[in-house]
Amino acid sequence: MLERDSPDPLSLEPVAMGRPRRVVRSRPRDPSFPPNLPEIQPLPRWTRLNRGAGGDRNAMFLAGAGIAHLDQILRAGIDVSGAGLGTGADISSASSDSVDVSSAGKIFGVEPVFAGALRQRLALKAAATCARLARLREDEAALRDAEHLGGGGGETSPAGRLHRLWRLFASRAVKFDAATLSAVAASVGAPSAVDGERLAEALRQTVAGANDPLAAAAGVSAAAMHDLAAVPAIDAEIFAFWLADAALAQKLGWQAPIPLLATVILHPALRRDPNGRRPRPADRDWSTALASAYALAACEAVDLAGVLSRQTQKLFDAAPKLRAKGAERVIEMLLADDCVTPARAAKTAGLSDRGARRLFDRLTELGAVRELSGRASFRIYGL
Repeated sequence: MLERDSPDPLSLEPVAMGRPRRVVRSRPRDPSFPPNLPEIQPLPRWTRLNRGAGGDRNAMFLAGAGIAHLDQILRAGIDVSGAGLGTGADISSASSDSVDVSSAGKIFGVEPVFAGALRQRLALKAAATCARLARLREDEAALRDAEHLGGGGGETSPAGRLHRLWRLFASRAVKFDAATLSAVAASVGAPSAVDGERLAEALRQTVAGANDPLAAAAGVSAAAMHDLAAVPAIDAEIFAFWLADAALAQKLGWQAPIPLLATVILHPALRRDPNGRRPRPADRDWSTALASAYALAACEAVDLAGVLSRQTQKLFDAAPKLRAKGAERVIEMLLADDCVTPARAAKTAGLSDRGARRLFDRLTELGAVRELSGRASFRIYGL
């Protein structure tokens, strides 16, 4: 996803990412082994939040149903590398607490191969929403262009820094330590005087004392608003949304957080005040509003996962028809990120510029990828 090493624990400069488990090979796959793709069923209509759904219990119930289904999707992948279908992690290195290893050499309970694309597409949406909150001009298309056409390094705009923050957030496990929190506070515009050690300890205690993931998310976000009282409200809120998703992921045992809360915080269904005021972490009924937001966000994430799963299957079906030498590496890149440019694919997979463009033209022709920019030049492709 991101390309260059950075010594900072949460630097907004691009960092090197681990390659996703390979599940695609140039030779045909053995049909007796299923690909690392769960069959994703959409959430039923009764789980979907609407303006008439109110009350603590109803909001918590809907949020629980959505998050449980999303959690199931994130544990429904199958790593078949041990059966000769890829070069992923060795079975012996798998944690017996989180996965199930079968005698056939498959690892069950791992994340699906498109999990990286899912996280990064939601990171883009979260960044665009936060940019709107901060009254910045960039939308999703502008943020995508700035990150992927600008080389992914160097200086960027305030909205671009938010995008990099969410991309980095969605790419690795997050710990509540002083260095991480201080870096995040600085990236959202909070002053460097934030006491990272004290805040980190308070957040760790809040997460440890919470009975469930939603309580942990509500607790850390509310605590952050209290501790950042001197920070501009919008900056503190963005920080609080980031912390809420991190706490939720920690409680659920996810490999990395998924941007959820910030993606929906401006949704009309959450505006229940007579004046149409959106919910804020400092509100008295924040725990209920947060549950409603997660109910909505989880449904949208499940829907997106379904789309990406179907598109990934098309990508797998197209793989044997590709003749480019670096096609397998390009497929891995598409599964790991929101989008890929031909220039980046050429550099990473050892293709010529023309060869990369022809490969994406072929993938588009086969329906395996979509062109996301709508332009005739400087194109960007993704699942």
